[in-house]
Amino acid sequence: MKTMTKAIRLSIVLIVICGLIYPLFITGIGQVFFNNKANGSIIKYKGKEVGSALLGQDFTDKRFFRGRVSAVNYNTYTKEDLKPGKDGKVAYTGVASGSQNLAPSNKDLAKRVKNDIADFLKTHPGVKKEDIPTDLLTSSASGLDPDISPKAAEIQIPAVSKATGISESKLGEIVKEYTSNKTFGFLGEPRVNVLKVNLEVATILNK
Repeated sequence: MKTMTKAIRLSIVLIVICGLIYPLFITGIGQVFFNNKANGSIIKYKGKEVGSALLGQDFTDKRFFRGRVSAVNYNTYTKEDLKPGKDGKVAYTGVASGSQNLAPSNKDLAKRVKNDIADFLKTHPGVKKEDIPTDLLTSSASGLDPDISPKAAEIQIPAVSKATGISESKLGEIVKEYTSNKTFGFLGEPRVNVLKVNLEVATILNK
């Protein structure tokens, strides 16, 4: 009985420490010192929450910069997607992340990339096929990547400038402002947050 009593007491103590005190302590630190990050790095525009700096969005308007291809379409859906089809299933199956994981030899992947190249060249006259950055034609592992490479942003500047009337030099400054360097100076690659850049463009257009 003594051994059992000690075991029960130890279990209760560990539950209180590990299940209550520690989580509340870490949550408190996060809310006090890293409030924005702890709450999802939410970005607001004119007082309204418009997205997260950590999650990409699908931009199709010619006035804005494009993000990466998404295998899950950034989990966007319409009311029609929620209605059952003839087979009784709905097109939207819930929030998800991931890639199609198709091999380079896969015909569906080759077809998709070919169509994306044709579409990009059509909307970005003057750009050569071989100059299109790889990250504009490939999806990330999560399908939710919010960033593109500086080169992928720079190659879109002429088209965005033409569609918005904003000078290329000004757009270049915006891209540079929202370009993050390698983490700790050696991890990853320089990257541009597409949502932040597009919100800056929207701000100028709405002045």
